Amino acid sequence: MARVFSLSMHPTRFSRDLRALQVPQLFLKNLPENLFRLSYGSGRSYISVTIMATTLQPQCSKSASHFFSTKPSNEVLEIWRNADAVCFDVDSTVCLHEGIDELADFCGAGKAVSEWTNKAMSGSVPFEEALAARLSLFSPSLSQLQDFLEKRPPRLSPGIAELINKLKASNTDVYLISGGFRQMIKPVALQLGIPGENIFANQLVFGSSGEFLGFDITEFTSRSGGKAVAVQHIRKVHGYKSLIMIGDGATDLEARMPGGADLFICYGGVLLREAVAAKADWVVLSFEDLSNALK
Repeated sequence: MARVFSLSMHPTRFSRDLRALQVPQLFLKNLPENLFRLSYGSGRSYISVTIMATTLQPQCSKSASHFFSTKPSNEVLEIWRNADAVCFDVDSTVCLHEGIDELADFCGAGKAVSEWTNKAMSGSVPFEEALAARLSLFSPSLSQLQDFLEKRPPRLSPGIAELINKLKASNTDVYLISGGFRQMIKPVALQLGIPGENIFANQLVFGSSGEFLGFDITEFTSRSGGKAVAVQHIRKVHGYKSLIMIGDGATDLEARMPGGADLFICYGGVLLREAVAAKADWVVLSFEDLSNALK
């Protein structure tokens, strides 16, 4: 059955709001022209988009089978169902957006920063280098950050709240591990009922007048391999027998290492990175798949 998505928006919001349709960008790039139509309104003040996704799911399943596993093994399912703790990436996983890209866009430097984000997530440059480079492009002030948080509240991925509630109901501890910033992740944690001490993320640093000074380099996630170190720390401190990492990027994949995560589950519902998915224990395009697989 054909699925038709239609919406109208201002051009500057096009790529951001298109993600909300939950069609991975990998597939959007390869859509036939007759399935993806754009038309401009009067004075180009808005764009009308129509996507007829008659073949998206078959294309996804066919191409996916060549390089990653969307069907977990019995061993993977057993670990998932009995995990003591689950660690989630935040940007393009728990949330529909990349937080630093959104903040940069709000401050007028969206395009340049998003290019650096892609480099960081693909693992082609050291994370700390990419983080410093991105922040230097727009140097957000405290007032800009506060204005951003008020005007652009976090947008959660479909099904994530239900999944986290189900995990907590089964006494599975939930953590948020992110290369993003605590100031932007705390509202997400609050919305999902995740305690503040279960957040491992970076921290923006401001001066006495609210001017941008940089970021806290003592945080685990401020450098390459930081998420892996954070996961190892969590496991050691709490003595978890089994722990799982869920995310979309190369930095999330790194968490599956000795003393770290037992499994890496790649979430491709927002952005599907082929190189990351190819090395995952399980690839899901919907959090409902994970919820349904729990006991």
